[in-house]
Amino acid sequence: MKKLTLLFLSLFTIGFIQAQQQKSHAMKKKILFVVTSHDKKGSTGENTGYYLGEVSHPWEVLHKAGYEIDFVSPKGGTPPIDGFDLKDPVNKEFWENKEYRYKIDHSLKPSQVNSKDYSTIFYAGGHGAMWDFADNTELSAIASKIYENGGIVAGVCHGPAGLVNIKLSNGKYLVDGKKINAFTNEEESAVKLTDVVPFLLEDKLIERGAKFEKSGLWQNHVVTDQRVITGQNPQSAKSVGEAILKVLNK
Repeated sequence: MKKLTLLFLSLFTIGFIQAQQQKSHAMKKKILFVVTSHDKKGSTGENTGYYLGEVSHPWEVLHKAGYEIDFVSPKGGTPPIDGFDLKDPVNKEFWENKEYRYKIDHSLKPSQVNSKDYSTIFYAGGHGAMWDFADNTELSAIASKIYENGGIVAGVCHGPAGLVNIKLSNGKYLVDGKKINAFTNEEESAVKLTDVVPFLLEDKLIERGAKFEKSGLWQNHVVTDQRVITGQNPQSAKSVGEAILKVLNK
């Protein structure tokens, strides 16, 4: 009887440990960062790309929390970069991290992504996103699957351009009826690109049914609504990372 009791306790302990390991693994599912492949601001000839601080600041928060991050871009490979400022210590930390520098310089193509591997998809900004995020049906499908699997969809600044055409299995737009934040009409006007971008992000999100929230120019503003997390501008990037982590830790 004593041996049977010990055997039962041993099996129970092993089962409990395995369950905890599986739970821990599930909690630490990877995070997918989306960056633009587009390198020009319309007909201006000015260079653009993903905004480095909008990658590095959320990355720092989530990487330090133990999450592995992968990168995907519409075309894959090495994406163009904007806002390259290594005086920002977080930018410098990211840029000099050999593992993650390699990862972003060898970004995945959407066809290489398995949505089941990810707890979160995060769309980083940079003006390039306005040209190649919204109409990328592969990325929209990935985001929809992650969300309907209980995951998070997030974006900052122009990154929410990737959210405007995401539809759920019920036929509704992801942003419909949700509080959403992104680069505002006033901010687009302030950088004199209102007539350059293919559409105004604030207007398009409202058109899709979003309850658009905003603060003044360049103010940190982040909103979370039903596992959709959005931030207004580069100043909001770290706060978006913190908001993602808060939801992941629930």
